[in-house]
Amino acid sequence: MTSRSYSAGSANRQSKGNCKLPTYEVNFDGIVGPTHSYAGLSYGNLASAAHEHQASNPQAAALQGLDKMRFVHELGVRQAVLPPSRRPRLDVLRRLGFAGSDAEVIEAAGRTDPALLAAVYSASNMWTANAATVSPSADCADDRLHLTPANLVNSLHRAIEAEETSQVLRVIFDDEQHFMVHEPLPPGLTLSDEGAANHSRLCREFGEPGCELFVYGRDALDASQPRPQQFPARQTRQASAAIARRHGLNDTTAMFVQQNPLVIDQGVFHNDVISVANQNVFLFHEQAFVETLSRVQELARQYEETCHDRLILIRLSTDDLSIQDAVSSYLFNSQLLTRPGGGMTMVCPQECAENAAARRCTEQLLAGDNPIDQVEFLPLRQSMNNGGGPACLRLRVVLTEPELAATHGGVIFTPQLHDDLTAWVRRHYRERLVEDDLRDPQLAMEIAAAFEQLSSILNLPPRLFGL
Repeated sequence: MTSRSYSAGSANRQSKGNCKLPTYEVNFDGIVGPTHSYAGLSYGNLASAAHEHQASNPQAAALQGLDKMRFVHELGVRQAVLPPSRRPRLDVLRRLGFAGSDAEVIEAAGRTDPALLAAVYSASNMWTANAATVSPSADCADDRLHLTPANLVNSLHRAIEAEETSQVLRVIFDDEQHFMVHEPLPPGLTLSDEGAANHSRLCREFGEPGCELFVYGRDALDASQPRPQQFPARQTRQASAAIARRHGLNDTTAMFVQQNPLVIDQGVFHNDVISVANQNVFLFHEQAFVETLSRVQELARQYEETCHDRLILIRLSTDDLSIQDAVSSYLFNSQLLTRPGGGMTMVCPQECAENAAARRCTEQLLAGDNPIDQVEFLPLRQSMNNGGGPACLRLRVVLTEPELAATHGGVIFTPQLHDDLTAWVRRHYRERLVEDDLRDPQLAMEIAAAFEQLSSILNLPPRLFGL
């Protein structure tokens, strides 16, 4: 493991006016939905494939997620929630030729195409790192916060989230003076976009202009560029570039780096499985990118030109942590959080404590010359079994104080909201779910009743839940 600050000389940049406003990073976590299951729908996600057809525990999954939110809140870091999407999406099944009453549609789909039924029941929007790409107002040309919901066209169960996510974000960020919520990119593999799981932001202070790193798996229009041979590259360069243009980022703010196709074929389906950034700290694996060393040095130079600061680079070698251990432990999918009083906390999944190599890496991080001075291991087994760690469960949104005031207040996390949501989960969620349960129309009725109450708890329009 190596850690160092990188300096390429000094540079100056005029800060925007809003950087002087109090500014916060708010972690928007997805509430795990009542249909959390192990259907093995995510090709290239090794954990998802390994637990296919096993019984899940939706109640435990949701409670684990809520407890993580409470932990982050108690650190003094701002926390919010995003609701689960309405399920099942029977409108999708009807568009695919299934007809009749709701019960008849469910029965026919379960009998003829169980994987299709599982897709329209999927609770995959719980992993809100895929919900959108977010650029803070300090980075954008029009001084507004920009959000582009991900189109997630790589798989059906995720692609159907795009419209729902757009609707939810427009309700939560419903103030055009402060926010711009774009349409998802047009569907199509050339513009395949998986959101913030392939996007990182580096900055000196949250409210100051930063450097946004867009990581793509393939160039959709240049066949000469390296590509994975086994698993899909889910993010294209064209999608990342389009988002940067939409958000009004300039050449010093946005940087584009290709993910190493060799690690994609080993289960690193998103960049947040192989690197993580927070403010002036960039923790990465030496095999993360194509020509990792030169691209990281370029990032450090660009960071200094943009932020007038030095970037702390922490490189983990293959000797420190193999790709297999990185994927099984999800060390890089930990959350790096800046505490209000100073210092950084690394929120790791419990699997990092159980993996000897990952545990050693966390000990070395604590002993090293870097701002990470606290490591916590949290139980998120239900999410991890489907390939989602702490960072998968949250979308990072940097908000100035006026922007936070303009955000829908019903989703801002408080101890009371935690208690209300915990009681709601215990009342409505099953403790065991298998694929055959999806064929029972009673499950759909249970979900509708649950969402009716959730709409009231979060003060969100019932239409967002198909009510």
